[in-house]
Amino acid sequence: MNARTLHADYLVIGGGAAAMAFTDALLSETDDRVVMVDRRHAPGGHWNDAYPFVHLHQPSRYYGVNSMPLGNEVLQTSGPEAGMYERASAAQICGYYQRVLSERFLPSDRVRYFPQCEYVGDGTFVSRLTGRRYDVEVRKKRVDATHLSPSIPVESGPRFEVDSGVSCIPLNDLARVTDSPDDGYVIIGGGKTAIDACLWLLDNGVDPAAICWIKPREAWLFNRTYFQPGELVGRFLLGLGLQMEAAANARTTDDLFRRLEDAAQLRRVDRGVWPTMHKAATISDRELEQLRRIDNVVRLGHVRRLERRRIVLDHGSIPTGPGRLHVYCTADGLRRRPPMPVFDEDRITLQTIRPGLIPFNAALIGFVEARGGESRDKNRLCPPNPLPDTAADWMRMTLVGMNAEHAWTAEPDIAEWLDRSRLNTSAGLRRRLDDPEVARARELFTANVRRGLERLAALARVASGGA
Repeated sequence: MNARTLHADYLVIGGGAAAMAFTDALLSETDDRVVMVDRRHAPGGHWNDAYPFVHLHQPSRYYGVNSMPLGNEVLQTSGPEAGMYERASAAQICGYYQRVLSERFLPSDRVRYFPQCEYVGDGTFVSRLTGRRYDVEVRKKRVDATHLSPSIPVESGPRFEVDSGVSCIPLNDLARVTDSPDDGYVIIGGGKTAIDACLWLLDNGVDPAAICWIKPREAWLFNRTYFQPGELVGRFLLGLGLQMEAAANARTTDDLFRRLEDAAQLRRVDRGVWPTMHKAATISDRELEQLRRIDNVVRLGHVRRLERRRIVLDHGSIPTGPGRLHVYCTADGLRRRPPMPVFDEDRITLQTIRPGLIPFNAALIGFVEARGGESRDKNRLCPPNPLPDTAADWMRMTLVGMNAEHAWTAEPDIAEWLDRSRLNTSAGLRRRLDDPEVARARELFTANVRRGLERLAALARVASGGA
């Protein structure tokens, strides 16, 4: 089949959160034309394949694209998270991205979207449905929005052996269970997806005694109360101030995390186990209370094999049986990839800069690209900040993110963009400086930020084996 030639200023590879936020920024700041290549059937990336009961772990108020709100963007007045901003479900997010595509991108006549297509390199992609080949002549840059594409259980499969006859399902299938297992559930994994699985079971009336939770590692979790934007931006700044105060006074890494926990910035489910993992997930007080109802927690490392009568782990085994339903939540999630320059002469690789906020980072990179300049200066403003895995990574990602923020404040156009960006957690802060809560938070942050960053840098050097 003959290849078809397309022309575009930017070829965006991917259709997930990063691709959508970057493309939206180009539409707002330039007259450029974009070709988007998406291997899925609809925009939204992994949200199209997510488990049905998943919600954002952050407010919808700063997720999505800059030009279109996600949800009502108002504080909840009832329910378990009253007083905080709402968090969208997977279905709401998928519908949102479809609206962004159909109501903003396509009507602009500057974005051409190709779903169900596989990018094969060198500006070429192939339709999975027709086999047709497309060659894109790119006038400016190719944009890799897949560098941090997540791995999800339904796609990756279990990371251990499973004997025949063992009831074992991915997290996605948990909501489709029709018969209650006689001997309960075994949740395998210690991260965000496993937490969601346990909470969903508990919220749907499953007895905590019917849940066995296999946790290879205990995690530090952010306190969601302090990750609130908009009207609560003073609380967000207060959280940063408390973090810097903890860092400024910390003697050792362990002392730092104790102080962060005492300041209610980090949480752990099991107060008797020292966490070694940090994936930047958030948690509420109510969720902590629910999870602490589960007493049967197994800490023998990773599962190696599911047998009909036992589960083999790194450091031992536990009994199981045909009456138990095993649910694996063991995919990598947001993958950790080696950092690389965001900007090259003919290529952009979307990565995180400020910790954890994929849409914000992609939109900022799009704005920095649109304003022009040399790749060296763009990379100075957008240093890659790899996703965290261990507790010590919190120090590194905080340092990189805070130093980048300092560089942004020296650029008036970036500072102005930050103040109006709905994806920015601290948007509107400058307009609320007279608010007493903001003023107190700013005073705390200012008093501790320099000493806190210096101490964090010293502790990070020790953690990495330096002097």
